[in-house]
Amino acid sequence: MHQDATAHTAIRIRPGVEDDLQQLTDIYNHYVTGTPATFDVEPVRIEDRRQWLADHPATGRHRLLVAHEADTVLGYITSSALRPKQAFETSVETSVYLSPHHTGRGLGTLLYRALFEALADEDVHRAYAAITQPNEASMRLHERLGFRPAGIHREVGRKFGTYWDVAWCEKPLRQAPQNTPDNPTLASEV
Repeated sequence: MHQDATAHTAIRIRPGVEDDLQQLTDIYNHYVTGTPATFDVEPVRIEDRRQWLADHPATGRHRLLVAHEADTVLGYITSSALRPKQAFETSVETSVYLSPHHTGRGLGTLLYRALFEALADEDVHRAYAAITQPNEASMRLHERLGFRPAGIHREVGRKFGTYWDVAWCEKPLRQAPQNTPDNPTLASEV
């Protein structure tokens, strides 16, 4: 699907598959047990992740892309449903998780670019990211990729005995045609 252009590495990005589940779960559980980046508080099991994998097929709005080098998963990115109600279906929430041994290599940018490329032909209007604060590296990554602040939920989650703020960022992915029956003028324009 997408390959890193640097000469010193053979990083590839592809859709996630069942054989990735152990490594994907290990990466995610690092963030569950050691950081406030996700609000899961108990490690997840591979069995729990099978439905998650099925919810992120190789096509459609909701994707799972994996960065790998040989047989090692370096990180992954998802686009998932923002909210379950139908009117939200053209908005996705993105999440990116990197192996703690492979941060600082530009993998987050590489994964996001591949995700945006994969979603280019899908009916996705906006991408959102929820970033537990403080997280300057993630905020800088999202800003570089064109996300802009959309608000902060103050003390919205409690983990490790602390209440955490979550910053929401948004990125327009597609301009909707205006004034058609399926795409009426935005309420903010009225």
